[in-house]
Amino acid sequence: MSLSLQFLGTGTSVGVPQIGCTCPTCTSSDPRDRRRRTGAYVRTQDTAFLIDTPPEMRLAALELGIVKVDAVVVTHCHMDHIAGFDDVRRFNTLNGSPGPDGRIIGASMPCFAAQETIEDLRHVFPYITEHANEQGLFRPMIDFTPVEGPFKIGDVTLTPLPVEHGPRTNGYLIESGGARFAYISDCSFIPDSTLALMGDVDVLVLDCLRERFHPTHLNREAALGYVERIRPRRTFFVHLCHDARHAEFEATLPDGVRLAYDGLEVRG
Repeated sequence: MSLSLQFLGTGTSVGVPQIGCTCPTCTSSDPRDRRRRTGAYVRTQDTAFLIDTPPEMRLAALELGIVKVDAVVVTHCHMDHIAGFDDVRRFNTLNGSPGPDGRIIGASMPCFAAQETIEDLRHVFPYITEHANEQGLFRPMIDFTPVEGPFKIGDVTLTPLPVEHGPRTNGYLIESGGARFAYISDCSFIPDSTLALMGDVDVLVLDCLRERFHPTHLNREAALGYVERIRPRRTFFVHLCHDARHAEFEATLPDGVRLAYDGLEVRG
């Protein structure tokens, strides 16, 4: 395995189906139309990490059999991308080791994000600690590292891809074993300086909310415009709302561009 990216979820902030909605997508029998909130699990032979911790992260980890997480990478601090952050504490335990009394002492989890995002995470989850507490309370133990440029997680190199979305938001260029993936789940505009970092990518994961215009997300026309400029070998659209019924929407896309769906694994 060179580089693998599996989608924990591919839906917009309210998920699909929406509560109380009876539209064709929300009542569809196609499993690809059931979308948890957007996040990803990236791994190589030796390294594994999460991109974002969406609300259904625990359910996705159980369904997909995820037990190895070496780090967490956060794109921005909207709740549909961080609401599952408390569940990182289970991976603290899985990464831990037995103490003198035989009880597992959790290991702190590295977390990489923009400084503004780290500050927001500490505000939303004020009980985060860096080390196991003396009372043995079960809390997330996080070792935050501000992202200011390229960084490494094991044998994977990540480069932040700043985009416009609302709060400070980074996509990430992910490189390992010669494979190059670009992951931008939420954006309304990609600056030229960010586009310049994405040449010769094998896989592009890109925001595409729906057909109609949206002020903080790319629609189909805008997303395809960036695909034309970046020219990746393969593209997968994410952060889809219920306006996009999988089979019908995907049929309108050009060769090499597909809709992602929950659980899909892409290898490079």
